[in-house]
Amino acid sequence: MRFYRLLQIRAEALLAAGSHVIILGDLNTAHRPIDHWDAVNMENFEEDPGRKWMDGLLSNMDCRAGCHVGAFIDSYRCFQPKQEGAFTCWSTLTGARRLNYGSRIDYVLGDRTLVIDTFQASFLLPEVMGSDHCPVGAVLNVSSVPAKQCPSLCTRFLPEFSGTQLKILHFLVHLKQDSVCKQSTLQLSNQTQVQIRQNKARMRSARPRASQAGSIRGQKKLMSYFQPSSSHPQASSNLELPTLGALVTPKTPKDKVLAKVVEGQAKASKSKDEKEVQISFWKSVLGGPLPMPLCGGHREPCVMRTVKKPGPNLGRHFYMCSRPRGPSTDPSSRCNFFLWGRPS
Repeated sequence: MRFYRLLQIRAEALLAAGSHVIILGDLNTAHRPIDHWDAVNMENFEEDPGRKWMDGLLSNMDCRAGCHVGAFIDSYRCFQPKQEGAFTCWSTLTGARRLNYGSRIDYVLGDRTLVIDTFQASFLLPEVMGSDHCPVGAVLNVSSVPAKQCPSLCTRFLPEFSGTQLKILHFLVHLKQDSVCKQSTLQLSNQTQVQIRQNKARMRSARPRASQAGSIRGQKKLMSYFQPSSSHPQASSNLELPTLGALVTPKTPKDKVLAKVVEGQAKASKSKDEKEVQISFWKSVLGGPLPMPLCGGHREPCVMRTVKKPGPNLGRHFYMCSRPRGPSTDPSSRCNFFLWGRPS
């Protein structure tokens, strides 16, 4: 409200000085119920301080009706007084733009004389994406007249910009250079070339040789990143366990064949057990997310959100319908399903 009052004081002062004034941008207030999708369900919609301020600032929506109150006119409602669903802002978090569940809070306001005499059209561009707002604009039947001097509100006159960059020409340098400047430029170029050669030499010396490259490529398996637990001491790598063949002492050719069969089966069983252990390990690590619950209204997978509002539930996860927000009468809009997630 302090900003609104300051804006009105400044705009009316410019009008009193004989200037025309256009107020363009996001005022963050939907003026009339027609400018808000859910105005019917909002308590005391007309009693909002921002809307009361706009009532005093603006004239009647239909500027051709001859009933003017304020010093300014909402140019869009001047040309489109009864256009419904003309919104400029939607919630990106709830996907409300898909169902046009929004409000009109961006305006092109002009003083009464300027709008009536020179405005030819006022429009919205809801098809232009890239923001939670869409562009707004107007067409004026005016011609540009060069000013003799910069306006008093020009940024260059503000104290915080005193002595800083004022003109783009200050960025440009004359091509004429004296001999001293040329000599310093040549020295700088020579130093740069020497530095480049030194950097290349360092890079060559830092490159590993072919014999060293083989030793660097020691990491061959991902499992080698994992170390055994300290609670289970690892057996020495130098200790060789006796094989099954050494324990079995065959006496006849038939016993030798039987021993080879038993040894082969033992190796196959061992490799199978190792494979199953690895599979179970990776399943425990890469178990994947739990399946999303289904919403009650559409029986579709929900989306998970996180509470960001300060309070006892800050950081908690919850599930809600994945459809975009819209009017409750629209079956394609989001249902009221809500479910707290399991505490981590």
